[in-house]
Amino acid sequence: MSVAKRGERPLSPHLQVYRLPLNAVLSILHRITGVAMAASAVLVVWWLLAAATSPTAFAWIDGLMTSWLGDLVLTLSLGALWFHFANGIRHLIWDTGSWFGQRRVRQSAIGAIAVAVVMTLVTIWLAQGGA
Repeated sequence: MSVAKRGERPLSPHLQVYRLPLNAVLSILHRITGVAMAASAVLVVWWLLAAATSPTAFAWIDGLMTSWLGDLVLTLSLGALWFHFANGIRHLIWDTGSWFGQRRVRQSAIGAIAVAVVMTLVTIWLAQGGA
């Protein structure tokens, strides 16, 4: 194709132009939560290693992990854990060949989000001495 013709064609729209389907968004979030949980696991291991190492090292990391920033990171990690779990169950069901089709995929996506939110809130409530 000549250079003149190439200038007349419309450019392909990029990702910013499209609205991703819910299933695509959850797929991306599933990968992001997997990486985020690995990072938060490193923080928890660091916390435990500091506890085994010295009181000074533990005091520093304990101050960080029990601050508002640490609470935020641990709460988001908890949400990521429950979302990753619920979305993983969706994938296990799909591996059996079940629940395909636009309507069921969307229902299971909304269900996974709902389960993640509810279980995160229940876990926080139980951790604060509920029940």
